[in-house]
Amino acid sequence: MVNVVVYVEGGGTTSELRTRCRRGFSEFFQRAGLRGRMPRVVACGSRQDTYSDFCTALRSAAKSGKLPVLLVDSEARVKDDCTPWDHLRRSDNWSQPDGASVDHVFLMVQCMEAWFVADRSVLESFFGQGFNAKALPGQTSIEGISKDDVLKALYDATRHCRIKGKYDKARHAFDLLALTDPVGDTVVPAC
Repeated sequence: MVNVVVYVEGGGTTSELRTRCRRGFSEFFQRAGLRGRMPRVVACGSRQDTYSDFCTALRSAAKSGKLPVLLVDSEARVKDDCTPWDHLRRSDNWSQPDGASVDHVFLMVQCMEAWFVADRSVLESFFGQGFNAKALPGQTSIEGISKDDVLKALYDATRHCRIKGKYDKARHAFDLLALTDPVGDTVVPAC
C-alpha cells in the first residue's frame, strides 16, 4: 500500500490556520470518496513553500515509502495543450523536479474559492441572511473564472451578511472547503 502525502497550498503561517487547512482538505477528500484510503494532508502555507516542501519530500520518497503529491491553485487558465508541469514552469518558473511525473502534480481551479462558487447552496447556507447569490458569476465553467472575479464576487455576495460578515479567506475558506461538494456536477478539477 502506498502512503500518499498531499502538499497543499494554504494555511498561512499560524498553526491554527494550518490545522484548519488540513481539516478542510481532509473533509473535502472524504466527500470526494477517498474515505478508507485518505492521503495525509500537509498544509504548507505559501505557494513557494508548498513547492519547496514537495521537492524536499520527493527527494526522500524512495526511502520513506511515501508518494508526495503537489496540489496548488492554477492561478490562471490552463491551456488545453499544457501539462500541469508546463503550466507551472510558465506561471511560476518552477521546474519539474527529478523523479516527478504528471502523476505527482495536480492543479486546482484558478483559485480554490471557485469551488465554493460552484456549490452555491453551501455558500447560501453558510453565510445565511444577507447573502446575495445574484452577485456570483453566472458562468457554469468554473475553470474559466479568474481569481480576481471569483474573489470580488464572494466579497460582493457576502457584503451584507451580518453573522459571518464579508468573505475572509482566513476565517471562512477552510470551513467552506470542508462543506463543499467535490462530486457535484459543477466542481471539476482544472487538469
